[in-house]
Parts: sequence; C-alpha cells; structure tokens
Amino acid sequence: MSIKKVVLAYSGGLDTSAIVPWLKDNYDCEVIAFVANVGQGDEELAGVEEKAIKSGASSCYVVDLREELVKEVIYPTLKTGAVYEGQYLLGTSMARPVIARAQVELALKLGADALCHGCTGKGNDQVRFEGAFAALAPQLKVIAPWREWQFNSRQSLLNYLAEKNVPTTASATKIYSRDANLWHISHEGGEIENPWNEPSDQIWMWTKSPEQAPDKAEHIQLSFEKGELTKLNGEAVAPVKAIEVLNAIGSEHGVGRIDIVENRLVGMKSRGCYETPGGTILVAALRALESLVYDRTSLKYREEVGLEFAQLVYDGRWFTPLKDALLAAATSLADQLTGDIVVKLYKGNVTVTQRRSPNSLYSEAFATFEGDEVYNQKDAAGFIRLYSLASRIRALHSKG
Repeated sequence: MSIKKVVLAYSGGLDTSAIVPWLKDNYDCEVIAFVANVGQGDEELAGVEEKAIKSGASSCYVVDLREELVKEVIYPTLKTGAVYEGQYLLGTSMARPVIARAQVELALKLGADALCHGCTGKGNDQVRFEGAFAALAPQLKVIAPWREWQFNSRQSLLNYLAEKNVPTTASATKIYSRDANLWHISHEGGEIENPWNEPSDQIWMWTKSPEQAPDKAEHIQLSFEKGELTKLNGEAVAPVKAIEVLNAIGSEHGVGRIDIVENRLVGMKSRGCYETPGGTILVAALRALESLVYDRTSLKYREEVGLEFAQLVYDGRWFTPLKDALLAAATSLADQLTGDIVVKLYKGNVTVTQRRSPNSLYSEAFATFEGDEVYNQKDAAGFIRLYSLASRIRALHSKG
C-alpha cells in the first residue's frame, strides 16, 4: 500500500522529532503532526508547532482535549471505582482514548491514509493506540517506527537528527521517561529500574515530600451530584479547573505519590512512580460517599465493576461494547452519589472527616448504642438461625 499522507501523534520529544524525517525517508510521504493538549502543561507545549515544522512536518495541529478527558473519561471512570492492581489511578491509560480518537478524526478530515505513533514495542501504549485505531478507522494503515527502524538508543536518534539537520533540545543524558497530563505525571527509568533503589528527590516533580509538607492540616469540602464533582468549598467549579485546583492543593500537602511494580499488558513487570494528587483526593471522597449511600450488595457489585473496568482501561479496550456495559452499570448506581465530603490533607495523607448525603442509608436511630425503639435486638436470633442453617444441617449430618 502506497502511503501519501500520515498523521503522527507528536510530542516534540526526541522520539517523535526523529520520526518525522524517518517517515519522509522511508515512506516518501507528507507528515502532519498532531499534538494533544491533555493538560501536560504550557512548558511542554511551548513552541511545539514550530518544532514540528522544523522537523519536516507539513503542518501541526494542536488540539485541546482537556475537557473531553475529564468529562468523557476521568469522571465516568471515577464512578466505576477503577484502580489498577490496588494502587494505580490509570493516569496514562485514561488519556489514550481521547488522544487516539482525536488523531483519527484529524486523519479522516485531512484525507490521510495512515496513522503513526511513537510507542515502543515493550509498552502498553502501542496496544492502547492501535486498539483504538482498529475500532475507529480500521481502513487506515498504522506505522509504529519503534517496531521497524534500526535505532536502539537515544544517541542513535540524536545522531540521526544531526544528520538530518533537525534541531533538538534533547540530550543523551536524559535519565527518566515521563508522561504528564491533567490527571497525573508518571516517572520510569533511571535509578528506579532497580526495585531495591529508593526513588531520589529528583524523581518527583509535582508533589512535596510529606516531610516538607506544611505542619498544619488543610480541610476541603467536595460536593458531588450523581458521582461528579460540582463544588469545592461551596463554590461551583468546572471539571478541568476542579482537577487543577485539587492538584495544586494536594501537591502542597504531599498527597498522591505511589511507587509500584506493575504487570504490563505485554507480559513484563515494570516499576513506576506516579503523582496523582487531585485524583487521590477525589477517589477518597467518592469512596466515603459510597459508604453512606450504597447498600452492601450494590457496593460489592460496584467493586467488581471497578476491578473489571480498571483492567479494561489499562489494556486499551475503551472502544468496546464491554466498556459501554460496565459504564452503564456504574453510572446507574452513581445516580445516588450526591452529597458533601470533607477531607483533611496532612503530610501525604487524605483523611475523610465529615460526610453527608440526602440519599444516605445511615440511620443514627438504628446504629446507636444508646436505648432505641426502632430495632428489636431479639429479632437477630431468628435471622442468625436462618443465616447459619446450612452450617447447622451439615453439622447434624456429620454427627449422624
């Protein structure tokens, strides 16, 4: 198949800077750079269009996807309670569906016949991007340079860029691989490739260490309607702004750091350090609201949905019927998640201190240890007898 026009997911980093001239050399095609603004920060986006053109791209499109990321992926995922392997709040994974979809939309609009990404053949992202491409535009060819080209190191890429007279600010001494968006920042490589090494201070970029965090706790009130944050400390707040504010507050108090060894989809284990300050606060608040509102069987089912949904998001299966089904279930349950939660932030910890909801199933009249007239404790005897009936019958059989 002859390739005439390719839309490349472009970041301006070393890899994608090299991909632009490599595509032109090896496919003799026009390269269009696509840059997704998912909240990675102004510094990351500064000068990216000029950089893409100097690399050889015919044009560069910067698309703001922050609101879509929050409204269409982050908030819905929060309702499911999805957490991968007990700790990871899916920061990189959640950004991929909106990036891939926007890239496909641009390719179709411009009449491109191929899509390209800079994911390595070792990671999860190649699966996430290509799974989305397959679901949304299977007719487009996918080019994955890391699975084709001869380069195998940062120095070899730098030599290639020098040969092509492509300017770059990258160097051979880069230690860490990082990915940032509105929800989190991830860190891999360097000293943390050895799981026995403690992360150094230079790993963390957003959050203060708990030791450096303020000695005074800070309280925040979060108000939710149907599982979505609507107010902070009583003031209405838009979705993107809400996460930005929570990130800033949480980072100041050292909230949201994790250091994990995770199972990648491709089969290997990897170590990553993640900072998700605002997300950590939101998850804690929603779990507290669930404890007020969901009955025991509903909460158990939501937990099962959360486990399945976390795996689905991590594995890049966003554009599937299963995602729609699981999300429908979680969204239906979350219709009851309206209320206010107060959290205390102190030295890296998020502690829920107050909770209320118009849909609360908690009744002080029933739960009190004081005298009451609404619960007859003698009723428990019949309940226990029926609840343990199978055990009773089994024991009688064994004695007979």
